[in-house]
Amino acid sequence: MSHNYRIPIPAVPFAPPVYVCRYNEKPFQLDGRLDKDFWNDIPFTEDFPDIEGTIRPVPRFRTRAKLAWDKENLYIGALLEGDEIWANLLEHDSVIFQDNDFEIFIDPDSDTQAYYEYEMNALNTTWDLLLTKAYRDAGKPVNGFEFRGMRSAVHIDGTLNKPGEQNRFWSVEVVLPFAALKECASENRSPVSGEYYRVNFSRVQWTVDVVDGVYQKRLREGTQTPLPEDNWVWAPTGVINIHYPELWAFVFFSDGKESDDSFRIPDDEYRKWELRKLYYAEQAHFDEKGVYSDSLIALKEILTWLSPCEANQTVAELPYQIRTTFHTFEITCPSSDGKGTLAIFSDGKTAYFPS
Repeated sequence: MSHNYRIPIPAVPFAPPVYVCRYNEKPFQLDGRLDKDFWNDIPFTEDFPDIEGTIRPVPRFRTRAKLAWDKENLYIGALLEGDEIWANLLEHDSVIFQDNDFEIFIDPDSDTQAYYEYEMNALNTTWDLLLTKAYRDAGKPVNGFEFRGMRSAVHIDGTLNKPGEQNRFWSVEVVLPFAALKECASENRSPVSGEYYRVNFSRVQWTVDVVDGVYQKRLREGTQTPLPEDNWVWAPTGVINIHYPELWAFVFFSDGKESDDSFRIPDDEYRKWELRKLYYAEQAHFDEKGVYSDSLIALKEILTWLSPCEANQTVAELPYQIRTTFHTFEITCPSSDGKGTLAIFSDGKTAYFPS
């Protein structure tokens, strides 16, 4: 078999971050700053690593985020350290990652489809869109989508677009109303304590030089093409592609009545990952043969040599059922409690069907 596949298998195991999002009724004033009472008792995430994981160097600038919620809104704050603070794009819904930026991805029901993306630069220019599916699954971005009631702000410790040692960081705050998120959530409603969203954050950072007192993207030698951007994320996907929602973090909503230790990734999500590995193998088989396979043995063999991560080279011994047509497949297994069926489809969607 060749090695040029549409959907690479991630080079990281299934180990998404788990974050307990605390209910917060303190007064909130939107100004982009995280050094205020609203955020004082809210923990930071881990420092963001490279999108490919630990196989890449530790990012040269530190990035962390915080989340909180109340009845109406999801609150997100991020601290982006470093002295290269610049932005040029001014038009809403521009392709913001052409500047350095901060990005938010939210899949409210963990089915890896119909998820939200939000990007902003240090000028607080924003881009919001809805993804019908991941791009790898022929998904289309709905650029006309607008977060109703969304608010955001940027604070800069330094001077925008002026190189110098005085530049220390920029920080952002984003307020996302659940009224704008619940359309893609389970039962089309706001979350309650104990439920979770799948979330990821990304920081795009370009390599720049200072030329005549101005930041300029560094070019590939002998070309007019910029060097590739760095992608530093909260939950690594093991491939240079943030659109692997199955590996995003688990954000549990908590009203404070349970200890943080009580929030754990559900067993069914681990089973969905076993199905996901077979999905990767099916896509590789299709790329090679032009058809999907109904042979579990054949799919396991593909994983043993194709997966770049040893932990992803096998699948758990579960009673899988595989159904294929000329252009689709469906793979199922029992849910962890035996009261339903978990499924994954050829377009990447996962689902639960009660018995």
